[in-house]
Amino acid sequence: MTSADSTPVRVGVFGLLGSGNLGNDGSLEAVLGYLRAEHPEAAVDALCGGPEAVTARFGIPATRLHWNRAEYRTASRVGAIASKGLGKLVDVFRTAAWVRRHDVVIVPGMGVLEATLPLRPWGFPYSLFLLSASGRLLGTRVALVSVGAAEIRNRPTRALVRWSGRLAAYRSYRDAQSRDAMRAMGVDTARDEVYPDLAFSLSAPPANAPSDAPGTVCVGVMDFHGGNDDRARADEIYQRYLDGTIRFVRTLVEEGRPVRLLTGDQCDASVVAAILDAVDSPLVTAAEPASLADLMTEMAAADTVVAVRYHNLICALKTGTPVLALSYAAKSDALMDRMGLGAYCHPAREVDADRLLEQFRALEKRSPELRQTLAERNQDATRQLDRQFAALTAALFPATDRTHAHARQESP
Repeated sequence: MTSADSTPVRVGVFGLLGSGNLGNDGSLEAVLGYLRAEHPEAAVDALCGGPEAVTARFGIPATRLHWNRAEYRTASRVGAIASKGLGKLVDVFRTAAWVRRHDVVIVPGMGVLEATLPLRPWGFPYSLFLLSASGRLLGTRVALVSVGAAEIRNRPTRALVRWSGRLAAYRSYRDAQSRDAMRAMGVDTARDEVYPDLAFSLSAPPANAPSDAPGTVCVGVMDFHGGNDDRARADEIYQRYLDGTIRFVRTLVEEGRPVRLLTGDQCDASVVAAILDAVDSPLVTAAEPASLADLMTEMAAADTVVAVRYHNLICALKTGTPVLALSYAAKSDALMDRMGLGAYCHPAREVDADRLLEQFRALEKRSPELRQTLAERNQDATRQLDRQFAALTAALFPATDRTHAHARQESP
């Protein structure tokens, strides 16, 4: 692999990174922080959705994930369909060529083994399968690190996800139910471990001390239309979610509470616009976060958070700010339960503004107690992620690990 006087280990990072999703980029930031601290000799680059954004923000070379630049646009004309088909073939060779140039490829966190949001099998699941298959054929270790998984009904997607997991050299999951889901889909998980989401390893600003007077409520929003199994009623789900959120925000404003709207992906801007249009008040403002750090800064200054996106929840939990989850998948429920807030989940598909307000008021009453609970759970998450990174080094960088261990033994 590498030693003090040999070629640096070549590490690739892979995923829908730099594409506007703050959670995905936060997972990348966490892994890059680990690599720079523990393996500063490594040469790192990316195969990702938004290479220009990744290079600009993280300073690493990056290659576009798909040959076809219109991969995620709907193809209706013959030429566009043919281009997509050709792209699938070309990506076989592009992916293999990229994988071949590396000793290790890391898929940093993200819900890469789930379909809790609308997903086509020949999109990212196909790309992930190409990565794992190329790694197995070419002798490059592929690691799925603290990833999310969910049992998938769609047969093509399920098959691609199952084989992506089977062919990876290393797997760990961000919750126990993800590991259970992969086992249910036919993957041997006997050696796979569960650790917290990678974003819990990021630095968080100190939370503001809450005052006696009610303060700002951060409301994280999402362009939510249900998941893969909800396509037939996607518009209905979205409208119910939006209407319930608007009623909730309007009630807070009527009580004189400042509300700060937050996004987690570029596509969420339309939801912010709809809420601002419906609740015309100077008490409602919107932030434009560019990173998880920006989200945490906003949430640390708030009294309470209500959020739907998974990594928005993590940001609130990480800052120690009491949060109520509008839960769209079991992963949100598991996260909240792990952090001691399992009682404060509300279904995103069936938003009931009255019930949501009732849960919100109960959450605020317990705020001091919950802040203490979150402080303790965050310390535990940090310790677990230290073990995750140590396990990753042992699995993927054995020569480097021995060199570092020897250096530590010789140091005074």
